[in-house]
This record gives sequence, structure tokens and C-alpha cells, in this order.
Amino acid sequence: MFEKMTMAPDDPILGLNDAFGKDTNPKKINLGVGVYKDSEGWTPVFNSVKKAEERLLADEDTKDYLSITGLAAYNAAVQELLWGGAHEILTNGRAGTVQTPGGTGALRVAADFIHQHMPGATLWLSDPTWANHSKVFESAGVATKPYRYYNPETFGLDFDALIEDLAKIPAGDVVLLHGCCHNPTGVDPSPEQWEKIGDVLQENGVLPLVDFAYHGLGDGLERDAAGLRALSRPGCELFVATSYSKNFGLYRERIGALTVVAADTDATAKAMSHLKICVRTNYSNPPAHGAQIVATVLGDPVLRALWDEEVQGMRDRINGMRHRFVDGLESRGVRRDFSFIAHQRGMFSFSGLTPDQVAALREKHSIYIVGSGRINVAGITDANIDPLIDAIAEVLKG
Repeated sequence: MFEKMTMAPDDPILGLNDAFGKDTNPKKINLGVGVYKDSEGWTPVFNSVKKAEERLLADEDTKDYLSITGLAAYNAAVQELLWGGAHEILTNGRAGTVQTPGGTGALRVAADFIHQHMPGATLWLSDPTWANHSKVFESAGVATKPYRYYNPETFGLDFDALIEDLAKIPAGDVVLLHGCCHNPTGVDPSPEQWEKIGDVLQENGVLPLVDFAYHGLGDGLERDAAGLRALSRPGCELFVATSYSKNFGLYRERIGALTVVAADTDATAKAMSHLKICVRTNYSNPPAHGAQIVATVLGDPVLRALWDEEVQGMRDRINGMRHRFVDGLESRGVRRDFSFIAHQRGMFSFSGLTPDQVAALREKHSIYIVGSGRINVAGITDANIDPLIDAIAEVLKG
């Protein structure tokens, strides 16, 4: 039966990475896949992670399975990082967490839950959103629809259109919101706008699902959590999908979590009982290593302080590259105003480059960018920033 199949299309992002790998140009630049690079172009292992792993290796005494929900210390650390230890959601026992294989695994568990227990519910996605969002949910049988988010004319948030669309969503549907560092645009609501978003969703009985994959890479751990906490009101219900690929550099460990918040402890227990079935019938139980690392770092004051510094270093490097990129284009006589890139946050930027310009950068300069014009700012380094700016300036004048 397999020989009768046709070839499936490449993933729009990972397929780009494959093409980059086959390119023989020694000066090629990859700004497609969302992986953090340091100033030397390397994806580093955090010092806090290394120290935690040394401790884990010395103390490890079993390779037994974790429970269906994962490592309890990790799940507790996830909740405290999201809300802080004193938030009423935690003190009232309204949150439950299952450890998942990455943030994508968290989204898939949420998708299975929605399909099984919220029949007929539609998942609403920002336009644009991460390319894999719709695929994850549609493969689980959940219908998706877009809501307006980004204004390409202002290179910013189309807030009035966003609120207008959210207000029309039927009760019982689910809205996926990017907690911070919106992928792919880099454009986030302000704290005041988050409050308004929370008002609309609460009034209309719409369930928020917050995809929180870049916590700490925008404006800091506390400020980046402002959106989630604006939605986290007494009696609220919501899902939070978290990932520690980026802010811990644990890409290959595939460590994430799905947290459910319900109205009270009884409702949380009921939701958790069904989430455990979703996990059991999907991957049974999660791997231990990444969870042990995160729990060890967040649970130790010295390692936690070191990790905070390392996340700040990532954030400062990314934001610094944004400014260097904008200044570099201006210094080369590019007339188009790219100053909006300096105000965006996180690893990604919607650059405003057209598909034809993206294609020209690839064909003439071996610079790989997603067709939408999304640039991984974290992939810009001291070595490649000048060739990158020169190439973009040439293409724009072209």
C-alpha cells in the first residue's frame, strides 16, 4: 500500500532547514527555524543546566517510569513560575499540570481533550500564527478558524479588529493566545490590552488556551507573564501550554507542560482525570531528564539565580540584535522604515519582506527565511549580521 502513496509536502519551517543543510555555500545563513543562537552562532547548553545535570548524574538511582502526569516537583515548579507562589489559583488548588513532550505535546494533549470533551467547539487562532498550530488541532479533529491580529500596514497589533473578532466568538469555543513574544510577528498586546481581552473572553464564556513558549525572552519573566495573569481571574477557567525548549535551551529534551485551571478543586480534579486518559492513550507517560533539570534549577536558589542571568543574557542579545539590524539597514541607505523591528519582542520578527524578496535572498545569497518574511532574530550573530544587512539592502534596491 505504501508505494501507492504520494509524497507529503515538506513542513514549511523544518523543510526550510533541510534545504539549508543541502546548500553548499559556506556563507549561508539560516534565519528560519526558531532555535536560539549565541553571538558565535551556536546553540549553547546553559551553565545552570550543566550544573543541574552533574548533580542529577551523581544522585540518580533509578530509570523507573514517571507517573502519567510526570514529575511532581517539575509540575509544581511550572505552576509557580507561571503565577508566583501566592496567586489565588495556586493557594486555592485550582491548577493541575501534566508534563508533556515539549510545548507541541502540550498542545496535542489539549487538542485531544477538546475533541473528546468539548464536541463541536472551534479553536480560534490569530492571523497569523505558528504554522503548526492549525495542523496539531485539526489532526486531532478540532476545527480551527482565524481571528484578526496583525496589521501589515502599521506592522503592529490590530487591536480594534482583534477585540471585534473575539467578541463574536460563540460561548464554549476556545481561543489560542500567545502568552508573549508572538510567533511569528513579535507583536504583543500591552498589559491594558490584555485586561480588555480578558474582559471580552470572560463575558462571552470563551475558554482561553495560552501558548507560553517564550517566557522570559520578551521583557523579563514577570512582565512576560502579565498577559496570562490578566486572564487568571477568580473563578476563571483556562489552559496553559508551556515549553522550556527556548528559555532553558532544552530543545532536544522535549520538555513542556499542559496546565488546566478550573473554577474549584473539584472541577480541577475532574479535568485532570480526563487529561490523564489523553496522556495514557497518547504517549503513556513522559521522559524524566528534562523535567528533572527544570525542577532542579528552579528549586535551588543558586541555580535559579544563575538561570535568571542566563535568560536575561539571551533577552538582551536578541533585543540588541534588533537595534543593530534596524540601524544597519538605515546606515546602508535603505529608505523603508524598519524601526518597528526594534519594538517587537521575542525570537521572531515579521520583517515585512515579500515572498519574492525572501526568494531572492535565498537564491542569490543563500539566506533562508520563512516565506511569510518571518525572521528568527535569535539566529542573527556578530559574524552574519553585516552580510545579512548587505543582502537585504541589495534586494530592496533591486
